[in-house]
Amino acid sequence: MIVPAWLWAVTIIGIIGVITLDLVIVDRRPHPFGPKEATRWVILYVGLAALFAVFIGWYFGVAYSGEFIAGYLTEYSLSVDNLFVFLVIMTSFAVPAAYQHRVLLVGIVIALILRGILIVVGAELIARFSGIFYIFGAFLLFTAWKVWLAKEDAEPDPGGNGLVRFVARRFPTSTEFNGTRLTAIVAGHRMLTPMALVMLAIGTTDLLFALDSIPAVFGITSEAYIVFTANAFALMGLRQLFFLLKGLLGSLKHLGKGLAIILGFIGIKLILQAIHETTALPVPVIPVWISLVVIVTVLAVTIIWSYISARSTREK
Repeated sequence: MIVPAWLWAVTIIGIIGVITLDLVIVDRRPHPFGPKEATRWVILYVGLAALFAVFIGWYFGVAYSGEFIAGYLTEYSLSVDNLFVFLVIMTSFAVPAAYQHRVLLVGIVIALILRGILIVVGAELIARFSGIFYIFGAFLLFTAWKVWLAKEDAEPDPGGNGLVRFVARRFPTSTEFNGTRLTAIVAGHRMLTPMALVMLAIGTTDLLFALDSIPAVFGITSEAYIVFTANAFALMGLRQLFFLLKGLLGSLKHLGKGLAIILGFIGIKLILQAIHETTALPVPVIPVWISLVVIVTVLAVTIIWSYISARSTREK
């Protein structure tokens, strides 16, 4: 797959344009983001991803379109787990409802930049050393095991973000929000506001999740362009999904099990691919369409299982 420089440029400019448009339309008047508005934006972003998949199929071929769809679904499903963390972070910082969309927007832009760096590094490693798939696969299997054993009601600790603690200790920080400003004059001194810290917390905390999700997408495709765009479309739609599912996050109690299965499956796929490329052993290579079927099936089963469990709990 040869991606011309102009297409990279157009893609990045298009992503920046969509994010800017989102910022101008939604944040020109800060307000609480309701489910109806979130639904419209989720449909828009999913529709854009679908149109992009059609473009990939037309320009590069149907096989690459399938890789994008599988990568996008993997990133989007793994990103749902991020929403729990985002909710805890914004609750701990007591972010006003009217500013939560701005926090997520800027935080995710930071995350997209950091993920882009990781994708470039990952693509270079794969190009130079095909055996890196052994490491990626083993890491995903280990992560799947940890996710499977994790307590479903365990809450992450937003205070555990070392970078946020470092910044808060070394720079004057106020305790009051000043609209969406990142700094404010307090008692004659320029200080960071909680808005700056919460944006930093969300952007850098997402990077920890990327350490799992990016190898997972590389398990579906080794094309850096597809990995990047799958990440970009998933992250761009993540803010709206947060507000759509905000009241339902507690009901998705079995989602972690499904994500563990997906991570484990892709880990096995990566190891098989590594054996195929580095040895003469006749091992099977799992095609993209099987990956897509497994991802969709596991997500559907775990979401239905979570819904049935939540309904049974309410009826007791």
